[in-house]
Amino acid sequence: MADATCKRLDEMEATFRGSMRKVRAELGLTSFGVQTIDLPPDSTVHPWHDHAEDGQEEMYIALEGGGVLELESGERFPLERDSLIRVAPAERRRVLAGPDGLRMLVVGGTPGRAYEPWHRTVLGAPDPMAG
Repeated sequence: MADATCKRLDEMEATFRGSMRKVRAELGLTSFGVQTIDLPPDSTVHPWHDHAEDGQEEMYIALEGGGVLELESGERFPLERDSLIRVAPAERRRVLAGPDGLRMLVVGGTPGRAYEPWHRTVLGAPDPMAG
């Protein structure tokens, strides 16, 4: 039997009121983190954050729609198909969705260390935004 997994996004467990799909866990990945995040048109709900504490760097790419990734310094990078953005752990950032909304793929890992899954991305973990 082949050692491969294929699943559609709409078949994957979601969290954060359905906006984040648990791609890593659903595919059985263990060496890096990967999720999709869906933001509605003109959304500003994606939080300012960094990974200075855990050392994780991230890569962002838009799968559908578009927006911008904004750094705390005010610098902005377009989140659009065929543009990939890498962000160092200590950079505070947030994502702003454009008028068509945004589905983005976020990949993360910590250089030189084994990947440790965020507890909210484990299958069956409770949705922190569930009522």
